[in-house]
Amino acid sequence: MMEHADWQKLVDRTYELGESPFWHPIECRLYWVDIPGKKILRTTKLPGSTPSVEVWPMPCEPGCIAPAKGGGLVIALRNGVFRARVWGGAMELITVLPYDTATVRANDGKCDALGRFWVGTIDEPKAGHLAALFSVDCRPAMAHSQAVVVRQADGALTANGLAWSPDARTLYWADTPKHIVYAWDYDIVTNVLSAHRTYLEFAPKPPGWSPQSGGYQGRPDGAAVDISGNYWVSMFEGQRVCCFAPDGTLLREIATPAQCPTMPCFGGSDLCTLFLTSARHGRAAAELLEFPDSGAVFFMRVETPGLPVNCFIDA
Repeated sequence: MMEHADWQKLVDRTYELGESPFWHPIECRLYWVDIPGKKILRTTKLPGSTPSVEVWPMPCEPGCIAPAKGGGLVIALRNGVFRARVWGGAMELITVLPYDTATVRANDGKCDALGRFWVGTIDEPKAGHLAALFSVDCRPAMAHSQAVVVRQADGALTANGLAWSPDARTLYWADTPKHIVYAWDYDIVTNVLSAHRTYLEFAPKPPGWSPQSGGYQGRPDGAAVDISGNYWVSMFEGQRVCCFAPDGTLLREIATPAQCPTMPCFGGSDLCTLFLTSARHGRAAAELLEFPDSGAVFFMRVETPGLPVNCFIDA
C-alpha cells in the first residue's frame, strides 16, 4: 500500500533536472547537479534551518559527481571526467570516456568503496543501445600514470540505479527505459563483475498513458542502499520511491511530491534523512500545475540509516 510521508522541501526553489545527490559527511551539506541547467549545487546549512544554495555553473551537462578524499570533487561532464580540487576551482581533465558526445553523455554515477569513480551514460536518441557503465580508477596504489578505464557493462539506453550492497559484493544497475534493475556479483579487489541477472523488473508504461490516467508504477531511476542492504529507488513518472529487500521483496512504496522523482540519498549526522531530487524539465504544463514543486529537492526521516557516500581516491 502506498505510504504518504511528511516530505519537506530543502529550499524553496526548483531546478530543471536534479540528480546525483550526496551528503558530504565532513562538510555536513548536500551536493547535487542540475543536468540541463549545467550546474552543480550545494547547501550551506543543515535541513531544519534555512539553508541557502551555492551554484557552480558548468561548461556542459554534469551527469554525476562524487566527493574526493583529498578534497573537492570528481565530475563527469558530457565531454569527460574532471577533477576539481576546490569548489569553483580549475577543472583538471582525468580522462575522456569512449563514446560519441554528440549522442551520448554521462548520467548516473558514484564511487565504489575503494575509490573508483563509476559513470553510467545515456543514449539520448534511445535508438542504438549505446549507454554503458565505466569504472575510472585513479588510485596511486595502481601505479598508473593515467586513469584506468574499464567498460563494465553496455547495451543499455539510460544508465541509472547504480548502487552496491553493504558488503560491496553485489552491484546494482538499472536501464530506465527497459524498466529493469540488474544485479551482478562483484569482486571489489579485482574489479570484476559476474553472474549477471535481473534483480527487479517493472511493468512497461501503458500505451497512451498520462499522469492523470494512473495505473503506472514508473520506471527505475536513481537509487541508494541502506545499512540493511535494502535498495531504495526513485520511480520516474511513478510519483513514488520504492524500497526493496535484497531478495527483491517490495518493503515500502512512498508517494512523492513530484511525478518524476529522480534519485534518493541518505544524509544528516545519523544518515537517517532521505534526500530526493526530482525533475520538471520537459514535463507537461498540466503536470506542473498539479505538482508545482517538481524539480525541488525534498527530504524526510527514515528509521534505517543509509550507507555513507564513498569518496574518489586519487592521492
